[in-house]
Amino acid sequence: MSFVVTGLDPKPFAHLYGLSDAALKEHGAYRYTADSSPGFPDRVEMRDADIGETLLLLNHSSMDKDTPYKTSHAIFVREGADARYQEADVIPPVMHRRPLSLRAFDSAGMMVDAALAEGDAIATTVQRLLDNPSVDCIHAHYALRGCYAGLITRS
Repeated sequence: MSFVVTGLDPKPFAHLYGLSDAALKEHGAYRYTADSSPGFPDRVEMRDADIGETLLLLNHSSMDKDTPYKTSHAIFVREGADARYQEADVIPPVMHRRPLSLRAFDSAGMMVDAALAEGDAIATTVQRLLDNPSVDCIHAHYALRGCYAGLITRS
């Protein structure tokens, strides 16, 4: 079964690009400059920022359905990111190099399965989760910090 990994839409973040640090703070966001790579995973372009690039650290609601699994957490968005990542049957390096918590949800937003995976095991685990016909999508989270990493759906 084929799958698609999709990054976040950049439009909801674009109004924050270029704001002063004080203005960002009013939105609950903070600016960081990448001082290592890997180390600052952008959720729009699905890549680690290069050293010297700026990112915004902000809260994002990855599961906004009115269920017990409603979730929001901190994420990084590269300042200026405007091209949403979307690729079939490829686990992007930003996800491949980190342990992931894969959370499988049905169309009502209820979790029906979950797994931990890393490296080459991620794609196999995604396939196994998507073999369940009640799974609508998988939310990948970085296992160590719990941050939302990306959306995985059937293609």
